[in-house]
Amino acid sequence: MKLNEAVLTKATEPEEVDAFMRTLTHPLANVVEALRRIILSADREIGEEIKWNAPAFFFSGEMKPFNPKEHKRHVVVFNLHQKDCVRLVFLSGARVDDKSGLLEGDYTDGRRLALFHNTEEVKSKRTALLSVIRKWIDTLDKN
Repeated sequence: MKLNEAVLTKATEPEEVDAFMRTLTHPLANVVEALRRIILSADREIGEEIKWNAPAFFFSGEMKPFNPKEHKRHVVVFNLHQKDCVRLVFLSGARVDDKSGLLEGDYTDGRRLALFHNTEEVKSKRTALLSVIRKWIDTLDKN
């Protein structure tokens, strides 16, 4: 797909994520579900799908054309490889001015992580998570 052929909107796939969640055996599956609800509540144009073998969230609204290999739509992807922690990977988290301390890491490709070990952390970091997602959406090149 060439730059000028990039899709202006993207369809969400909640049924696919629901099916994934029904079979999820991660010890922190309740944390994953709580984070999913928060992420989806951040903006009506947040969509979801399974990408890289985990729930992924993206901006589903109209955007100016771009190379889809740049993953400009993707807000955050779950990383469920650790059993004692759920990692949210913000693929371009460096674009967000996060003063809350939610985003960790200083990866050269712009990724940032948010770590959650239990439902108490989900509750205590909820406001910061919503803020980061909304700030990220504000950085998009929308139509």
